[in-house]
Amino acid sequence: MKLRLSVLCFLLARCICLAQDFTVNTASVDITVHREGYFDVVEKYDLEFETQKHGIYRTIQTRYDLVKDQGKEEDRKIRISHIRVPGYKFDAPFDFVQKLSDQIDIKIGDKNITLIGPQHYEIRYRVHNAFLFGEEYVRFYWNIKPDGWAAPFHKINFRIHVPEDIELNAGNCFVYSGVQGNSKPSEDFKLGFSKGVLTGLSREGFTSRQGESVTVLINLPVDSILEEKPFWPFWDSYGWVFIVATLLGGFIAVWYRFGKDDRVVSTTSYYPPGKIDPSMAGFLMDDKSDTADLIALIPYWGANGYLKIEEIGKKGWFGKGDTRLIRLKPLPADSPDYAREMFSGLFESATAKPAASGHPEGEGTTENQPEVLVSSLKNSFYTTMNAAKRMLKKQAQPYYVAESRKVKYIMVAVILVVGILGTLAGLFNWGLLAAFAIAITSVVLLRLNLYMVKRNAIGNQVLSELKGFKRFIKVAEEHKLKMLLEDDPGYFENTMGYALAFGLFEKWATKFNALNVRPPEWYHSAGAGQLSMRHFSKTFSSTMSGVSRNMVSSPSSSGSSGGGSSGGGFGGGGGGSW
Repeated sequence: MKLRLSVLCFLLARCICLAQDFTVNTASVDITVHREGYFDVVEKYDLEFETQKHGIYRTIQTRYDLVKDQGKEEDRKIRISHIRVPGYKFDAPFDFVQKLSDQIDIKIGDKNITLIGPQHYEIRYRVHNAFLFGEEYVRFYWNIKPDGWAAPFHKINFRIHVPEDIELNAGNCFVYSGVQGNSKPSEDFKLGFSKGVLTGLSREGFTSRQGESVTVLINLPVDSILEEKPFWPFWDSYGWVFIVATLLGGFIAVWYRFGKDDRVVSTTSYYPPGKIDPSMAGFLMDDKSDTADLIALIPYWGANGYLKIEEIGKKGWFGKGDTRLIRLKPLPADSPDYAREMFSGLFESATAKPAASGHPEGEGTTENQPEVLVSSLKNSFYTTMNAAKRMLKKQAQPYYVAESRKVKYIMVAVILVVGILGTLAGLFNWGLLAAFAIAITSVVLLRLNLYMVKRNAIGNQVLSELKGFKRFIKVAEEHKLKMLLEDDPGYFENTMGYALAFGLFEKWATKFNALNVRPPEWYHSAGAGQLSMRHFSKTFSSTMSGVSRNMVSSPSSSGSSGGGSSGGGFGGGGGGSW
């Protein structure tokens, strides 16, 4: 029991000590009520610091749980704006911080300056949404001195201005003081009534301590004060939804006009469109320059006599196989830029060796044919691939509406501007959830905007034929393939590059297994003897996979030390005192 009393006495003494760090000799509060539904507050404090201090802080509660006349609960959030502290440095929260907290703190003073003795402070601010609107009255209900002040107040005076046509008297003006919940009108204040002004002055010997408050209640006539309402109530809480909807709706509208392709009906076709190589065919099918589109040029070149492929078997138990590409003749001068970029990138630095130098399949080779090992392309050829992809995309533009490309770049700018401004507006007006939703929507739309392309009439015609050809590759029957082979014995060889670009090579090759078709002569496997079509389809697919990996591989960045550092990781931050 003695221990409990000792602890209690210590805590009381500490509270008294803390409360006595400064004393408010006089507090003057001047409030002007506006018909528009807000009021301006000017607080003046003449106080005395008893120890060295940097300044004071003013805390204003902004969230309240109210019980209305009908017994219904209301969660009321007031807003403080136009904060000023003349003559002093101060820190006050932004609007969006107010939305996230139940109070605001106005911190006044300079961390580099300490004060002691008599001081004068003046705090100005505007209060919104703090009137109580009832059926009989509009109530002004404000704590002139709230109970959270950690100092005694020895003198308080206040002046409250209301519109001049409102009569103030003892029947509609009340002052309460003391501990919370005291409903008896205070006798500690002398009130004065004049035209549109209520004044109050604490009587001699008055002191309001920590835990005690002074509250003024004025019952104003109905319709004398307008209720501050948002333009649309939903906007105040969920206006960010309309920003997201505007972004989505605007993008969809632009997409339907400049990005959505016209409906294209596939036309049955047994051949690819004329003058469309496998790379361009692959691009036009999905509007993207993929690695597979460019790799498909290799069998296309083989079928047209520009190169041959030789597989090199493993040497020893731990050896690795490789692939040799041998140039037979240069590409025509009128070949597309992306094709020439790929071809020259493969062979411009290739070595030239005579046929007797050890080619596994030397028949038919001539001397001084430039050749390159696919393994030598690893970590270097990717730059050529990237350049060729850009060129392929550029050379595909004649198949698209030129205006769509311009709109695509305009949409990037619009989404960025609206997204950034909308995210900031969401953060300041509706909080983190709104800012996150707007930002994510903007990022998604920027990603979708990459596909803001629309084919023109020529592009639609080519796409129709490509779709029909791709569908034929999927569903072609043996009897139809026999007829095509009779007319064109090289039909498989001439179409395999397109099947590779469409991702259907093995399925296409399988259809020729029973048709007694010889594999292409420009491809030589590491194994001896004549390849069957079944064996060819498997080995060629594996070869192209290896070629693709080597052509697109890039050097990995190297790290240093153990991957960490002092001060790194989670749990950062710190703390200090005022």
